[in-house]
Amino acid sequence: MANRDELIQEAIDAIVNFDAAAAEDVATRALAAGMAPGEIINEGFVVGISQIGDSFESGEVFLPELMLAAQAMDAATRVCNAALVGGEGEKKGTVIVGTVQGDVHDIGKAIVIAYLKAHGYAVTDCGRDVPAATFIARAKEENADVIGMSALLTTTMEEQKKVIAAIKAEGLPFKTVVGGAPCTQRWADQIGADAYAEDAADGVKKIDALLSK
Repeated sequence: MANRDELIQEAIDAIVNFDAAAAEDVATRALAAGMAPGEIINEGFVVGISQIGDSFESGEVFLPELMLAAQAMDAATRVCNAALVGGEGEKKGTVIVGTVQGDVHDIGKAIVIAYLKAHGYAVTDCGRDVPAATFIARAKEENADVIGMSALLTTTMEEQKKVIAAIKAEGLPFKTVVGGAPCTQRWADQIGADAYAEDAADGVKKIDALLSK
């Protein structure tokens, strides 16, 4: 039987090799071996998707491969999430996530979604280049608790502000979290976001805190 370190390495390899079937298989075996769902996700699959993210940024892999890696990640988190929350009934909350209009970056969002799912959240991925109206429509449809918005360019940060202004104008109850390379706590304060997430792990902590209030 594979030991813990071998399982973690297999999890990393499954993502790096864009192999959804292998990701699902190693997730199942890791759980059967007694590993915690969060452990195999954070130390294995998230490491793999981060490596793919670095390769994407440096031009070694391209968008089709990135999407395949994200699909492998999704297969793994489905298995782990089912074990973590005892099936579908015990979600901690519902989060809508997307990259704002004008911005087509994806990898950071994929990692955030993986972390949230691994920690028991139901997540709807709105995709990339998402208009403010779509964030709000999907949040209403899903009866969401939180809207998470990623912006990777200084030129698209203003779209986060538009979403928050629209939520406030309609008096909607959704909490808002902003993140992405150019974003800061100061920016979040300036536009009235409920939280700023520095990275995926911080995003989970901030959403946990928002929903426990």
